[in-house]
Amino acid sequence: MTFYPEERIGLFIDGSNLYAAARALAFDIDYKRLLDYFSGKGRLIRAFYYTALMEEQEYSPIRPLVDWLDYNGYTMVTKPTKEFTDSKGRRKIKGNMDIELAIDVMEMAERLDHIVIFSGDGDFRRLVEAVQRKGVRVSVVSTVRSQPPMVADELRRQADYFMELQDLQPDIARIRDREDAHRDEDQDEDDQMPSDSEIHLETA
Repeated sequence: MTFYPEERIGLFIDGSNLYAAARALAFDIDYKRLLDYFSGKGRLIRAFYYTALMEEQEYSPIRPLVDWLDYNGYTMVTKPTKEFTDSKGRRKIKGNMDIELAIDVMEMAERLDHIVIFSGDGDFRRLVEAVQRKGVRVSVVSTVRSQPPMVADELRRQADYFMELQDLQPDIARIRDREDAHRDEDQDEDDQMPSDSEIHLETA
């Protein structure tokens, strides 16, 4: 995969999808390292992060991560989850962010040269095709090394480049041992990124 130093890059991260892919590969994402990695590839214009929040709860387990991302270079796009009961009487929580991501990609396409979508959702194939017709290159970040693979074949085929998440692990994974052993005692708590392990809301 090729990035050019002067190209304008936009990141569009489907939070729950990326979390599920990383969990399937048994590692946590360090979002500061992720931002630094892509900042070094070109002119990073914007990094969007999409997630649904359970606003009815007094405390949302994903809120610390959302707040950290909001203060540290990410543009957060959130909406409340919706609770419903399926045909079998089971309580379900819905918080799909596909529409929000697609709208932002279309709106930003004229200001970007290279769009990176962190999702394996096959519903994004037509979105990728649409922005490609505008002359924008599109990379998809997901994994085929989980069981089952997290990326839809049609999305992988449509993208200009497919970036295997596991290949990015050395550059974007949270390094627990190093963090625990070398954490700066003078670092402000607000600058310390909370782990996304076991706190990310999974939605249908």
